[in-house]
Amino acid sequence: MDSKTIQTENPLLDYGNLPQFDRIQAAHVVPAMEWLLGDLDAELARLEERLVATWEGLVDPLERLSDRLGFSWGVVGHLMGVRDSEALREAHDSVQSSVVQFSLRLAQSPAIYRGLRELRDGAGWKRLDETQRRIIEALLREAEHAGVGLEGEARERFNAIHLELAETATRFSNNVLDATKEFSITLEDPEVVEGLPDTLRELMAQSAREAGQAAATAESGPWRLTLDAPCFLPFMEHSRERGLRERVYRAYITRASRGDHDNSKLIERILGLRHEEALLLGYTDYAQLSLSSKMAENVEAVDSLLEELRAASHAAATRDLEELGEFAREQGHVGELALWDVNFWAERLREHRFSYSEEELRPYFPLPHVLEGLFALSQKLFGI
Repeated sequence: MDSKTIQTENPLLDYGNLPQFDRIQAAHVVPAMEWLLGDLDAELARLEERLVATWEGLVDPLERLSDRLGFSWGVVGHLMGVRDSEALREAHDSVQSSVVQFSLRLAQSPAIYRGLRELRDGAGWKRLDETQRRIIEALLREAEHAGVGLEGEARERFNAIHLELAETATRFSNNVLDATKEFSITLEDPEVVEGLPDTLRELMAQSAREAGQAAATAESGPWRLTLDAPCFLPFMEHSRERGLRERVYRAYITRASRGDHDNSKLIERILGLRHEEALLLGYTDYAQLSLSSKMAENVEAVDSLLEELRAASHAAATRDLEELGEFAREQGHVGELALWDVNFWAERLREHRFSYSEEELRPYFPLPHVLEGLFALSQKLFGI
């Protein structure tokens, strides 16, 4: 496929619309990113050569360049979290190092860094509004945090750290996804799913059909229980099977902590690489590096704020938990509430107080789809 065809027909390169998730396939990733990185590299070279230290001559084109990369690669990363497949992983892995290398080349550009400093220190600074000034200061800080001031072996090591961090983060995410997929329970007894919303039973029956149970229905089962958020969250809120809730809860919170998908060593490696990165940039530790771009002055200020929040909320949280436990015991629960009980009884208490049920809300809120959308958004924003 020629360059022009890739540019016009590849949905990952369509910047005029919202991401076309229904069109994007794993086969689009490599040609799109290879073409885009080549085009951005040429655009960056032209910007460096013809750089004018003004907002219009530097910041605007720099932001447009960054936005194009962020859009296309961001969509790929999002799909890795919500539509995982071997083909997509292979495509992602084959271009990830090139993306990281270009990102470092952009962030470490001496010409752009000099231009930003010239803009900050020049006469035109006073003509910029407060928002523009903050953006320029942030761009300068990002360049410094990206190693623009490093040279020789220090820069080489810094860049190697960033590449390894990207690869390690991908392995970490894949382990979580694989551990999530690995767990499932097929339920066949209608009494076990009693009390579950119709929408959840339909979702579980659909999952069973996708796993090979072609005759599965929401009414008669079988129902496949998984750790995917649209299934896990409502199950913990509505399942009357306490032992099953415990089993599912323990599986969920221990994902990627053992066996082939164990992330323990990766966590240690990430922490070690981040510490080394901070030292290379002149900080004592990674916490200091992270806070240098945030409102908190130091780690002590963060700890102080967290303690203030804990002190202000602890008594109220304790009262809420005691009230929930009392309500649960009135309804027949025996003993103290465990972690796998809280969501279930909290939902029962809300129903009791406000007299609503999911069936009444369903015409207005297709709950599993809402949950799926919220979970997908959380993955994109927070890396869950």
